[in-house]
Amino acid sequence: MKFSAKGFELLKVSEGFRSHVYLDVAGFPTIGYGHRLSQGGSFANGISEQQAAALLATDVVTAEQAVARLVKVPLNQGQFDALVDFCFNLGAGRLASSTLLKCLNDRRYEDAVEQLLLWDHAGKQENAGLKTRREAEAVLWREAPPLPGVVSQVQAAAVSV
Repeated sequence: MKFSAKGFELLKVSEGFRSHVYLDVAGFPTIGYGHRLSQGGSFANGISEQQAAALLATDVVTAEQAVARLVKVPLNQGQFDALVDFCFNLGAGRLASSTLLKCLNDRRYEDAVEQLLLWDHAGKQENAGLKTRREAEAVLWREAPPLPGVVSQVQAAAVSV
């Protein structure tokens, strides 16, 4: 599965474009559309949007691969896009050790999206930008059609009544 145009749109809006190096909310040197600079990385003269888009495309592949490696259950496009954006933003390590991933791999899709919404803090402070981003990811997650053969908890509860 590949990150969709909707996913890219969310990511670009959430990150915003910056032509010069800045410190992200976690204090890491960053440029373009949220590209974290490695040790010794320097863009003394800044970066164009075209250069930033190329860096973004490379960074997204890394996030796509992490989602493909960590998630053991079927995903629809919206769920995949939400998780790729999450990994791009917070890193694969955060997904790997999360209750979000445990719920998802246990096929508890609705619990997983609720866990996604909890990742809206920078340190111990709720961050408005992260809250908005997680809410947008949840919209992507929920707007795609359900996967064939995957029964939501709401559907399961209705059937058992």
